[in-house]
This record gives sequence, structure tokens and C-alpha cells, in this order.
Amino acid sequence: MIPSLSATLDNDDQACNGMASFIPVIAFQLARLTHAPDLVWVASAVGLDARPERVPASTLEAPLWRDSIMYLEQYSTFWDIVLKGSWLQKFCVGAAQLDRYGNGNNSVIGDDYHRPKVRLPGTAGLGDMGSIGKRLFFWNPNHNPRSFVEKVDFVSCAGWLGGGDERERLGLTGGPELVITNLCVMDFHPETKHMRLKSVHPGVTAEEVQEATGFELLIEDSAVPETAVPTVEQVGLIRDVIDPDGMRLREFGR
Repeated sequence: MIPSLSATLDNDDQACNGMASFIPVIAFQLARLTHAPDLVWVASAVGLDARPERVPASTLEAPLWRDSIMYLEQYSTFWDIVLKGSWLQKFCVGAAQLDRYGNGNNSVIGDDYHRPKVRLPGTAGLGDMGSIGKRLFFWNPNHNPRSFVEKVDFVSCAGWLGGGDERERLGLTGGPELVITNLCVMDFHPETKHMRLKSVHPGVTAEEVQEATGFELLIEDSAVPETAVPTVEQVGLIRDVIDPDGMRLREFGR
């Protein structure tokens, strides 16, 4: 998952991670140590161009923002930068639920917002980032039918809405581009905006991915490509340099 997400980051990008996001945090650092040394990373919307020694136990604490050029006020400076439009284009985020059009839910589980089955952490800026032209990259370490659903219980983040050109007709630019899970990599059809299977991780079949998804995936090729295997260098950097304490494993409940 980490190398796949890292590969989406280019040398001239400016990118940001959301809360509780160990996998993106490591992916940003992996990109800077390999193919994108000039990548500008806004760590958890606070540390501009952060340079942490290692991944801390929380992605919302000071060690993550070590050696930042500056600290951004989350309720003022950060949003001043974000709303400029041409800057900070990529946002990596997780969602408790995603539907076939990349609409995300981090608010409630259940059909009654005021009396939900589960009250989730909330949007935490996701609603804004999904509506002001940012390119969204979702990750999910536990691909299952409860997280990939026919219809989200609450739209915390506008994806491609009902598909097709609906997002464009409402004047929204940007939108979801990629979804990376423990099973596969998915993107969206350029016209219908339906989530489609782009590649399966080694040892995983397209049938297994479909079985773990609560809606019908778009599978265009009879032989779905296999996700690139991480290189020895990438594995070494992740395990020994970036995250020697194994904080990434917390994403998988370990």
C-alpha cells in the first residue's frame, strides 16, 4: 500500500495528510527519499515541509512536525493556503465508508444522523477538501463490504456524487483519483466515474476483491494487472529508516 501511494506523488507536488494517517505519512517520506526529493508535505495540516526523525505514536503530535519551515494555524493560515486553489493539490485521506463514486463518510453509521448506530470522528476538513478542487487519494487497510458500500450513510466528502458529470455541473473541480487498499488499487472511469479495478496486489484475485466490495466494481480487463511489488530499497527504507517502530501496523489493528 505504501509504495503504491508513494508512486502517486511527484517531485513538484504539495500534499497533505488527514488525521490518524500513518500510511500516507510514511508514503510522503518514502517519496522524498526516492523519486520526489522536492515534494512539499504539510504534515497533518500543521507542519509545513516537516522532517520527522521517525513516525511518532500519533500523526497529530509535535514530533511529526519536527524541523518544519513553519507551523500553520489550522483555522486560519492553513485554510488561507488551501483556498488559493493552485497550491496544495493532493490530499490523502481515509473514510469509514466509500461508495462506487468515491463519496466518503466519516460522520455516522446508520440512517438517523441524530441517533446513529455509530458516531464517527466527523469530517475534520474532509468536506472542505472534497469541495474546493483538491485531488483526493483514499486509502483503506481493511477492504471489506462494510467499508465499500452501495450508498454511504452520510456524505462527509463529495466524491463524484451520482457519477457522470454531476460534480462538474455543480461547479466542483478536483475529486477522487485513486483508492488504495490492502487488496488492490482502484481508480474511476473517466466518463461514468464508476470505481474500477486498476490492479490487484500479489496473491489476490479480481474475484476476491469483488467479494470484499459491497457494490459491483468496474472490471474492464479479463486479466487485471498485478500491483508492482515493492523494491528491496523501498522495504528497507520503510522498516529501518522511516518507521522502525512499526507505527504503520496500527492501521491494521496490530
